[in-house]
Amino acid sequence: MKKLELLNLTKSFSSFKALSNVSIELLSGETHALMGENGAGKTTLIKVLAGILKPDQMIMKIDNNIQNTYSSIQSKNLGFNFIHQELNIVSYLSVAENMFLNHPYPKKYITIIDWNKIYKLSSKALEELGVTHIDVKKKCSKLSTGDQMLVKIASCLIKTDTTPTLYVFDEPTAALTLQESEKLFKVINNLKKKGAIILYVSHRMNEILEISDKVTVLRDGIKVLTDKTSELSKEKIIRSMVGKDLSDNFPERTGNINENIVIDVNNVHTKNIRNINFKIKAGEVLGIAGLSNSGQREIFNMLMGVDNIDKGKISFMDQKYEPNSPSDAWKKLISFVPRERRKEALMLKMSVKSNTTTPHYSKLSKFFFLANKQQENLITNNYSKKVQLKYENMNQSIYQLSGGNQQKVVFSRALASNPKLLLLDEPTRGVDVGAKLDIYNLIIQLTKNGCGIVLNSSDLSEIMGMCDKILILKDHEQYKILENFKINSQDLLANFYESKK
Repeated sequence: MKKLELLNLTKSFSSFKALSNVSIELLSGETHALMGENGAGKTTLIKVLAGILKPDQMIMKIDNNIQNTYSSIQSKNLGFNFIHQELNIVSYLSVAENMFLNHPYPKKYITIIDWNKIYKLSSKALEELGVTHIDVKKKCSKLSTGDQMLVKIASCLIKTDTTPTLYVFDEPTAALTLQESEKLFKVINNLKKKGAIILYVSHRMNEILEISDKVTVLRDGIKVLTDKTSELSKEKIIRSMVGKDLSDNFPERTGNINENIVIDVNNVHTKNIRNINFKIKAGEVLGIAGLSNSGQREIFNMLMGVDNIDKGKISFMDQKYEPNSPSDAWKKLISFVPRERRKEALMLKMSVKSNTTTPHYSKLSKFFFLANKQQENLITNNYSKKVQLKYENMNQSIYQLSGGNQQKVVFSRALASNPKLLLLDEPTRGVDVGAKLDIYNLIIQLTKNGCGIVLNSSDLSEIMGMCDKILILKDHEQYKILENFKINSQDLLANFYESKK
């Protein structure tokens, strides 16, 4: 396949037009970036391409030949491979079994599964990605989020009878470290050299400018730009995405911090982290940084009562703090926005209202067990406005919202408790540039109201732009705390690789 064309693609959901007369040309040996804000139509286009959604109208041409019919089976037979942002890992299956979910199992003696061949092909696919540390017989539940994403990516590199022609990557680096991302980019480059077509979706602007040959931008379901990457600037792409200029700077923070201590963590050890010491004042943002899997998630487990404190003590709002469960932490006005919104935070088939108010039912109930519907509606409306949520109504199912709006619902739920301490684990992962700015402004507003913030992010610019102090972790142990205003991003990154003294 040398060329794939989608012409006049239109898709509506009831009265909402997700895509309107979108045309895109994808060429062999090129990486074509697809960009746009959450809800711009990117996911709809990918689902049509995968044969999951049937378009209202579309002409598909392959090497100038029109495809009269199209389905998910034909997509697979044509050699189309899809790596979606959401992991969809079956945790109780092995790495190899997960990698073969979309492939026929090799057999021996006609009916017997050839497990040795499955393990061999899985290992070879991971090696092609430059991954040698993952045991293909290990259960996926034992892997980190980054390793699970590497498994999903490698599954598309398994050699099968169908020759791959197109690879669609949807936010593949959202869960990857810088080093893991570089390995992926090398693989993409090799696939291009072999003549594959690459359709690449990402909100990471520097990534797009580095690896893509062309960029197409969608806005509100309409194609507003297609051009060679070499002819584009970051500013032009952002302007096309949002329809206006956006400053690359983070919101200004002045005079938000006061001397009241929200939380004081003194020499705390759990089964997973050691020597954790920090204080957060009212209105202060503490960043958590370090190489991947250095203990970031375990900091949140400690504060939310998931992991017991083995040594040391915590004082929260001048009271001894020993949470025994996440619900206990929520009751004490500590709110949490986890990194995997679909897996850890949301009930996808339930409504916006239910997802916003569930942790707060004890406060909303009347007669001990009946929910106060009026209060539920009031809270949902108020906090949906605060986070600038785009939705049809409060009874709309969460899975119908874009990724950025799903994340805003998670924020809405966290804010509804009026937290004194807000824990944010990768809060802008997979979120477009406009939604990011909304989230940053929310954080600033919270600090003005005296809320303390703990922010973990793999995006160094986010850490530098939003935090007052930065706690660096190494090997699940606190290494040092830096005053943000005294360092630059190069100095911060250098600290990750310094050897312990």
